[in-house]
Amino acid sequence: MSPHVTRKLAAIVCTDVVAYSRLMEADEDGTLSRMKAHRRELWEPEIAGHGGRIVGSAGDALMIEFASAVSAVECALAIQQGMAAREAGQPGNLQMLLRIGVNMGEVVVDGGDLLGDGVNVAARLQTLARPGGICISGKVRDEILGKLPADFADGGAHAVKNIARPVRVWRWPATGPDAEADKGRSEDLLPLPDKPSIAVLPFDNLSGDPEQDYFADGICEDVITDLSKVSGLFVTARNSSFAYKGKSPDIRRVCRELGVRHVLEGSVRRAGRRVRISAQLIDGHTGGHLWADRFDRDLEDIFAVQDDVTREIVRALEVALTRDEKARRDSRRKVDPKAYDLAIRARSSVNDLTAEGMVRARQDLESAIAIEPDLAPAHAWLALVTTVEYANGWNGAGPDNLQTALQLCARALASDENEPFAYLALALTRMWLRDLDAAERSVRQAIALDPNFAGAFAALGSILDFAGRADEAIVSLQTALRLDPEYGVAEQFLGRCLFNLGRYDEAEATYRKRLEEARHSDIARMFLASIHGHQGRNEEARHLWREIHEINPGFDIERLRRIMPYREPAVFERLYAGLRAARLIA
Repeated sequence: MSPHVTRKLAAIVCTDVVAYSRLMEADEDGTLSRMKAHRRELWEPEIAGHGGRIVGSAGDALMIEFASAVSAVECALAIQQGMAAREAGQPGNLQMLLRIGVNMGEVVVDGGDLLGDGVNVAARLQTLARPGGICISGKVRDEILGKLPADFADGGAHAVKNIARPVRVWRWPATGPDAEADKGRSEDLLPLPDKPSIAVLPFDNLSGDPEQDYFADGICEDVITDLSKVSGLFVTARNSSFAYKGKSPDIRRVCRELGVRHVLEGSVRRAGRRVRISAQLIDGHTGGHLWADRFDRDLEDIFAVQDDVTREIVRALEVALTRDEKARRDSRRKVDPKAYDLAIRARSSVNDLTAEGMVRARQDLESAIAIEPDLAPAHAWLALVTTVEYANGWNGAGPDNLQTALQLCARALASDENEPFAYLALALTRMWLRDLDAAERSVRQAIALDPNFAGAFAALGSILDFAGRADEAIVSLQTALRLDPEYGVAEQFLGRCLFNLGRYDEAEATYRKRLEEARHSDIARMFLASIHGHQGRNEEARHLWREIHEINPGFDIERLRRIMPYREPAVFERLYAGLRAARLIA
């Protein structure tokens, strides 16, 4: 630490605008104009009038220092009350609201910056505040008690990243309809994991050719996969990260919604056999950049580039690799550019999750394997395509598909025994072959190699449910959904577990949410129809049954009964019983 660094006690106020990115999308010029007017006419005069000093500013966020907690809270109250009056004429969904956090603690003065726990806690309190409200720490509450007329309600103890003990928080307004209306919203915030956490946003395609989007997406997916293999990190999975594709979201909002502390942004520029990847790591609480770099390489070295990105992030977040993780990274090799291109193009087709997408993926994967026979991920993805076609009855698939998938998994593992996706494909194949114990062993191996593998946790949940261990399955599926909050397939599996346990209200809510994301899901409608049959809601069940056959004229519930690998076939009778009760089947 520099000899010029000093410490002092200060009251720190952190503010930000709620849903700032949404307001900007709706009216960029108007939003900027209003915010500047609020800052000039309200925020800065109140801050100065209460003896405060702005020490940090990033977009819509401010960090302010006060000498006393009373002055800090008085200023926060004056700003929130002033904002309510100034924004009263705006439509509710376009009102500009602030969240404000206030903490009292020791800070480190380093040049013009304030650092330390006092600042970190204030920033976290700001994220816990209600829109239009204030959240203060227990220390601040002790300082202002009896000195200010405003009432603050006890918000309980909250764990704060990098702070050893939970922080007691107090909220304003303490009562009223606004506090009640927003209660669920603040309680629904995902808590930060107990280790460094990161989400990787979709990389921008700077190649000048929109058709190269799949390539930028593929590079981004590979970086996510590479990071997720680091046991000392919590990494949000692809589905949730890619929900922000094509948008310019506020980084702090992304971190709140995904429950992570850091975000990686990047871009990809491809020119012939060369690729340039630029990336920057951002602290989602402060908005500060922790690391940024650019990598120019030949495409055949793409795995090495991804490894470089991961190493830099691991170093920036002070995460230690285990001995096995280091050894696996040392074995990275070159790849044929054309084979790699075909493989990531195939992944894009698989993500469509349609019969046509599987045909395209198979063609590209077979071409990739013809160029590079030892490309383990290509064999693993082809095994997955083959199994998915069997499960859905697509493209003339039959039981022979599963034997083919086993052979493909064996080839993938012969090329790379540390390929997590090969173990996932093997687990799913064994599951459909009704070898549930072997399937569980395989998927746990995938998780051992990739501790953040949401797809593997979802598969484990499905396998455990088929094995009659629905309670254990729910835990695994909840882990998958924490790693990937937008993972619709895990949501569908969770609904099945809840249904099998007879928890119909929870299962219905889960399947309703699933239909918001996958409007054409026949399986979600089938379970909902059965739930309604069990509850005597026969007209609703019949309506869903008609929709199923409109969406999928070839829907065959008897085929599902034949292939669903329940260890106890009687479990399937619960589904049938609901459908019979609604008189949908004989």
